[in-house]
Amino acid sequence: MDAPTLNSERRQFSIKLWPPSLNTRQMLVERMTNNLTTKSIFTQKYGILSKEEAEENAKRIEDMAFTTANKNYDEEPDGDGGTAVQLYAKECSKLLLEVLKQGPRSKADNEVVTPENISAPRETFFDISKGQRAFIEAEEAEELLRPLKDPGNSYTKICFSNRSFGLGAARVAEPILISLKGQLKDVDLSDFIAGRPEAEALEVMNIFSAALEGSILKSLNLSDNALGEKGVRAFGALLKSQTCLEELYLMNDGISEEAARAVCELIPSTEKLRVLQFHNNMTGDEGALAISEVVKRSPLLEDFRCSSTRICSDGGVALSEALETCTHLKKLDLRDNMFGVEGGLALSKALSKHADLSEVYLSYLNLEDEGSIAIANVLKETAPSLEILEMAGNDITAEAAPAIAACIAIKQLLTKLNLAENELKDEGAIQISKALEAHAQLKEVDLSANLIRRSGARVLAQIVFQKPEFKLLNINGNFISDEGIDEIKDLCKKYPGMLGPLDDNDPEGEQNAEESGEDEGNAGELESKLENLEVGQEN
Repeated sequence: MDAPTLNSERRQFSIKLWPPSLNTRQMLVERMTNNLTTKSIFTQKYGILSKEEAEENAKRIEDMAFTTANKNYDEEPDGDGGTAVQLYAKECSKLLLEVLKQGPRSKADNEVVTPENISAPRETFFDISKGQRAFIEAEEAEELLRPLKDPGNSYTKICFSNRSFGLGAARVAEPILISLKGQLKDVDLSDFIAGRPEAEALEVMNIFSAALEGSILKSLNLSDNALGEKGVRAFGALLKSQTCLEELYLMNDGISEEAARAVCELIPSTEKLRVLQFHNNMTGDEGALAISEVVKRSPLLEDFRCSSTRICSDGGVALSEALETCTHLKKLDLRDNMFGVEGGLALSKALSKHADLSEVYLSYLNLEDEGSIAIANVLKETAPSLEILEMAGNDITAEAAPAIAACIAIKQLLTKLNLAENELKDEGAIQISKALEAHAQLKEVDLSANLIRRSGARVLAQIVFQKPEFKLLNINGNFISDEGIDEIKDLCKKYPGMLGPLDDNDPEGEQNAEESGEDEGNAGELESKLENLEVGQEN
């Protein structure tokens, strides 16, 4: 199952906020000790603690708050740790107030505030997806879902993925979900009817939909359920009732043209939608028109994924025009469709509106040189925080290399570049390599299957291997001579692990080209011509 990804806002500099240093933690303990031992509104009301008692409690409070925040960061990492820091501060403040309200202990009372008599943080995430994929019937559902029946529980997020609910299990879940729908914010029902007969699966979906109708969800995941139009409509009651949805996942759901229209019809409110993912469906051009209407109604969209959805030129143009309204877009994934040149030109126009883009996935769209050049020229002028660019499998030749090189040369935050399965040859590879010379944060480059020979491979390796953050170079499937392979492996000895496999390299490739004079002897001439290449020039 494709895991949804929540995007945090990209920053020009990556600063890790969590975990705090030991010095920071000790300073916080000292600050709380001071709060417990000095005059304030609270200590006037509840009493001042002794230095010893205050320090003991401050250490316990900080330790409990750190444990809670660290657990949150491990379960739901947010990139720089900002959420964990906020939770850490909030827990310290809450527990400090509880200690203040208890006041100083009497001389006869040596009891110290402990984790047992300070309220422990309540669980908010209920997840039954771990373990082996399996069917679930009524009896097991009663046992598995028992914690959700506890009075006063604090669950706001549930994940029923990886367990196939039968009718009996659904009826067990129904009253539980009804009792919780006032507090639920995040519901994951991905892959929860696998292997069930259609009639039973539809009835299960209807039960869950009715039980959750009226809940105020921020995130809903219905992926991996082979919904089709019938399945989408089975969830109609739930979908229609959502007015605050921020994330919607419908991946691998058999979303056909008719199902896409049903989605458009049944989701009346998308004004707050930030994440919309339709990966691996059979949407086609007509379905893309319906999805385009949803996109047009989603002005706050930050993460849009519509990869592997059988969309061709007409649908690509429609989607691209719809994306012009989404000026907050940070992540765009349209891989494995057939937009063609016309779709690529329409997409280039839309990209001019997206200054916040940090990840762009445009591989296998059949863009060719014309579409690729148009997109590269637009990205050059926008998206200053671009970190990932993928344009593999687009029939890109050396003709488009100057435009692509000019674009990536100014993207100093670039960490990953994928131009695999094109036809850049040595000329294009060297231009791309030169454009990457100043990219200190670069981690991964894929120029596999690009008809590259010794010269292009050598220049690329020399440039990327010495970068401080670099992890992997993939130049497999090219035409590098045995001598060239040895040369690159020698370069790699200083940087172990950075060179990917070379088992598909063909050292005898393009024999005809060699016979016509394009042999390794001319590689030096090519490299010499390109050595002083101005990345900005496109002719």
